[in-house]
Amino acid sequence: MRPERRSGISNAVEIGKVDAIIENYAYDKSCLIAILQDAQAEYGYLPEAALKHIAKKLNAPLTQIFGVATFFKAFRLTPRGEHTVRVCLGTACHVRGAPSLLEEVERKLKVDVGGTTDDGMFTLETVNCLGCCALGPVTVIDDEYFGQMSSTKVGSLLRKYNKSGEGQ
Repeated sequence: MRPERRSGISNAVEIGKVDAIIENYAYDKSCLIAILQDAQAEYGYLPEAALKHIAKKLNAPLTQIFGVATFFKAFRLTPRGEHTVRVCLGTACHVRGAPSLLEEVERKLKVDVGGTTDDGMFTLETVNCLGCCALGPVTVIDDEYFGQMSSTKVGSLLRKYNKSGEGQ
């Protein structure tokens, strides 16, 4: 088995594990979403090799499998970084400077929204509201909230989470 590589992250797809997941659902095509959820739980994302194997074992078109995997936002086709950075773009955060904050995070990480840094350290996402509008603009790294963020605070915040301390 050869490992899949993307964005500096390696993850081998063990067909036996995928087979076990499919067998758990008795090869039932109507359980596709549950099969994909279990596969993603196993690998942290849905590797292409796993999707192809699922299509083969369920005797379903690969386009159908990819269609389901890309339709639901809960599924990921690429590995996530060690840390997830979320920038709130809700109304309160937006009017307090979230767009420029997001631009600075993108610049510091050298990645666009939805992407993962080359070193696999960070994945950048946006959210519509975090429910803590009085603290806006808000950034969340993993499960830690940082309120009243500004572009000038981004570098030092990211350095706290980056093991190498480089690039920020």
